[in-house]
Amino acid sequence: MSEPRHFSQSGDHLESLRPVTVSRYRGFTRVNHWVTAISLILLLLSGMALFTPALFFLTGLFGGGQTTRWLHPIIGIVLFFSFLLMFVQLWRLNLPRAEDVTWVENIGEVLKGDEEKLPELGKYNAGQKLIFWGMSGLIVVLIGSGLMIWEQYFPDLVTIPVRRIALLIHSIAAVCIILLFILHVYAAIWTRGTLRAMTRGSVTGGWAYKHHRKWLKEVAEHDRSKPAK
Repeated sequence: MSEPRHFSQSGDHLESLRPVTVSRYRGFTRVNHWVTAISLILLLLSGMALFTPALFFLTGLFGGGQTTRWLHPIIGIVLFFSFLLMFVQLWRLNLPRAEDVTWVENIGEVLKGDEEKLPELGKYNAGQKLIFWGMSGLIVVLIGSGLMIWEQYFPDLVTIPVRRIALLIHSIAAVCIILLFILHVYAAIWTRGTLRAMTRGSVTGGWAYKHHRKWLKEVAEHDRSKPAK
């Protein structure tokens, strides 16, 4: 009976030995990620257009004000279910571990790019886990508050005073998730080699060894345990 995998997913494997490349995300996961990302961007643009008259011109991207008002909650539902699929795949790998505390305590070394003093990490570091759980909570808040203010289909779901509070909560949660999204994109660009994982599905062995050594070791050990063909 094989041992449980704590730091890697089914499908993670060494693709080649010279040079070493490591499969990090399956095609389904990558498509799921990009559907989620595109949905979030569309919600950002349409939400900003509805939030203030100064940005109403953005409704032109969606065919006008009425279309934007109709489309915004529909995209919100797409985002919710798309992220739900991602959550089911990744939540176990984003559970907090002891090494995450050490990683946070040495965040200065991380920002300097000196990771030799840091503990070996699984598939995700503490920063990535923070974004994952932050996104998870905020999307639940957004879908819940969004249903309360969706008068077209749920006009009697809550009272008008409650709807006003829900609108305020929805707006605050939207600002928070935009900030998390910007942080996520910045971190992906700042850490060279990260974007390759979500475009090609693989990373170099050197990247994996530097940033997620525990994950790499588990993947390599799992590959070695496979029976030879």
